[in-house]
Amino acid sequence: MPQTRGAAKTAVKDLHDARSCWCDSTHRTVPTSELMRDETCEVLVVGAGITGALTALTLADAGHDVMIVDRREPGTGSTIASTAMIQFEIDEPLTRLAKRIGPAKAARVYKRSYKAVRDLKAIIRKHDLRSDWVDRPALYLAGDDMGHRALEDEAHARGKIGLPSQYLDGAELRGTYGFDRTGAILSKGAAELDPIRTCIASLKAAKGLGARLFAPVNVTKAAHDGQAIRVTTKDGPIMTCRNLVMATGYEASPAIPKDSFDIISSWAIATKPVSPVRLWRDRCLVWEASDPYLYMRTTEDNRILVGGEDAAVTAPSKRQAAIATKSQKLLDKAKELTGLSELEIDYAWAGAFAENPKGLPVFRPIEGIPGAFAILGCGGNGITFSVIGAQVIRGGITGKRDPDASLFLG
Repeated sequence: MPQTRGAAKTAVKDLHDARSCWCDSTHRTVPTSELMRDETCEVLVVGAGITGALTALTLADAGHDVMIVDRREPGTGSTIASTAMIQFEIDEPLTRLAKRIGPAKAARVYKRSYKAVRDLKAIIRKHDLRSDWVDRPALYLAGDDMGHRALEDEAHARGKIGLPSQYLDGAELRGTYGFDRTGAILSKGAAELDPIRTCIASLKAAKGLGARLFAPVNVTKAAHDGQAIRVTTKDGPIMTCRNLVMATGYEASPAIPKDSFDIISSWAIATKPVSPVRLWRDRCLVWEASDPYLYMRTTEDNRILVGGEDAAVTAPSKRQAAIATKSQKLLDKAKELTGLSELEIDYAWAGAFAENPKGLPVFRPIEGIPGAFAILGCGGNGITFSVIGAQVIRGGITGKRDPDASLFLG
């Protein structure tokens, strides 16, 4: 058979700027090997961030011969810039998603996302992953994008499909949590974790199941030769596999249509530690229905992570230049919302991620390369969506199609 077209070359761009609080996490390295010669495997996963790590672990746990490569040190792309708020709620509210794709499909997306959070917790327990997982409720605050009436409708829609969400009016919100907004949705089933620890622990667990990890490896091209997929690298060695998974975020293959995702930058800060008695009740994950929106969580050492101010900035230099201004805005908003005037910035950083304009991630075969798949567009719900992506791709590889695969074809 003639060679089938296809490429997997990635542009060399920084996925984060400055220094996130996760840079000082312990247990954030995993041994890697240097790719010195041609290698063969059943499944090649390109990308050793949280998406690639969870995908590799899912596939290795299912008995597949897995190899993982990354052009960086594992976990040091978008993963280390994450704020790691683990929620079933996605950026697109259920009521709006229902209007876009239909009520039945929207309900399936939200239910699958809810299941993904529980599945991630089960994965962490099964493999004894060091993740700093802490169960938390989540508060979705009324803002200029969705006011209290819209949130009340949203909570009702979630309740109708069995999701654990409760509407709080302004008085209940202020009295219970101290946040001065006109209303909020309180949801159970969320969590916080350390993204770099979780990524590294997942890679170690995958290696324990037989997976091989090589870095740095810069992939330049992938094509099917009629027998298998051949993946070439900048330094020469060729990798041959039956299945290929591109888990490289917005650095995806040019074989993926450019209109499949937008590149978005987001900024974040971590405050200096705060006295635990000064933090809000239950240390809920907090996010606003505003544009630009704000999101907050706490850490094991009592810092407050604050993120948001998202913008369509793609150039690393511009993203870096905006850190000081964006960080101050985030700090000011956090002080206003929490009433904690003593907050000080200890870390400030920015990251980039891919977001599907349709509001959902994309997990699908790569056109022109039989047996190849892509996971991209996971946006601000990257870790939760990565769990779903790994499960959908597993179904595509085993031939046991995931029941929700059609929801995420883009």
